Amino acid sequence: MATKAQEVVTIKPVEWEYLTVRVIGDTPMIMHAWSTKAKREMLEAQQGKKKVKKDKVPKNPVFDFIESMYWLEGKPDVDERMSEEECEKLFIEAVQNGARFGFPDVSFKQAGNSAAYRMGWVKNQTALRGSYFIEGKDNGFIEIHSDIPEMREDMVKIQMTTDIRYRGQFNNWYADLPVKYNKNGQFTKEDILNIINAGGAVCGVGEWRPERDGNFGMYHIEVH
Repeated sequence: MATKAQEVVTIKPVEWEYLTVRVIGDTPMIMHAWSTKAKREMLEAQQGKKKVKKDKVPKNPVFDFIESMYWLEGKPDVDERMSEEECEKLFIEAVQNGARFGFPDVSFKQAGNSAAYRMGWVKNQTALRGSYFIEGKDNGFIEIHSDIPEMREDMVKIQMTTDIRYRGQFNNWYADLPVKYNKNGQFTKEDILNIINAGGAVCGVGEWRPERDGNFGMYHIEVH
């Protein structure tokens, strides 16, 4: 009886390579950070704390705008009870003093992985999760360089309720993504770059991105 030939599998060691990939915004990015107030109220609800009824504070668009952004450094100490003028003054001072803004690093990887799946490059996104990483140096955030953020007003629907939202919009932006990938993995350096690039064209980041029926937060990688 003929014996079945044994297949020899060569397992290469994990070998990480590091590179910095600059992505340049093709369309403005809209921020959507949870406000300090919203996170506090959510935590209190999960802890079962009784909600204390407080006097309703009039909506402060500038305060909401400031709270909508991911501040890496220099966030002004604002309060929703302040006037719009006070909040705006503190915001301008913060920018003049070198305030820095960011965006979650995981959003860029999610965009790339989702794009690769949507374009049929991978059957699922599982294989991509450990093949490369985008690791922000600011506690999980990537610094966003742009013009001075501007406030935008949008009408949004949450279930049956319509609300007005004030959020930060970043024009003419770019970001440097610290990327590491396994040189001996399934995907080559060129594959990884194509995946990141597709993420900006097919999915995007932030609110109203292509993946959410919009055209904001689109980007492409800078080619040297």
